[in-house]
Amino acid sequence: MGLLNEMVYIVDDDLTVCDALSSLLRANGKNVRALSSGAEFLSFERRDAGACLILDLRMPGMDGLEVQKLISNQPSIQVIFVTGRGDVPSTVRAMKGGAVDFLTKPIDEAVLLAAVEHALERDRIARCEALEHADLLGRYHSLTPREREVLPLLASGLLNKQAAWELGITEYTVQIHRGNIMRKMKADSFATLVRLAGKLILEPSTAINRNM
Repeated sequence: MGLLNEMVYIVDDDLTVCDALSSLLRANGKNVRALSSGAEFLSFERRDAGACLILDLRMPGMDGLEVQKLISNQPSIQVIFVTGRGDVPSTVRAMKGGAVDFLTKPIDEAVLLAAVEHALERDRIARCEALEHADLLGRYHSLTPREREVLPLLASGLLNKQAAWELGITEYTVQIHRGNIMRKMKADSFATLVRLAGKLILEPSTAINRNM
């Protein structure tokens, strides 16, 4: 079962399909919001909660692929495409756009439920990773400008004395910076610090003022 605040959006111009899918999902404990067009979904103000989107490929006006493209710049949502007549090029475009699955009508209930669970799980993981990265960035931004210069040098494998030479400062000063960095980044070991720095994709500065 999914989390209580998670939402499954259904966008399909066929009201019969919307009703059938809504009933199935609600019977399996899901919160559902059915919308009849891509434009209606795009204008709908989604709350910041876990979600997935069951999106009809072929709709009057704006089709599913257009909707997928337009929401790519919005807060992420996992997409499951459904269609009455799938074709290979559309499937390829949908999957390249990040779709979780591509189902053909009539939809097998078990397959749909499994696809929704998979989509929501992917959303949970993505949200967790986003929170962790935001926390990591917060720690990084707590560093002083000099500490931000020292961190990538140490993480790249340089010894304290080598980093000191690169920056034109004393080895002792680098040791002080290293201790402050470890504390602010909440790294319990140097190996952890290197791993955290790797997630930030830091590059040693190529324009270091050795006279600072």
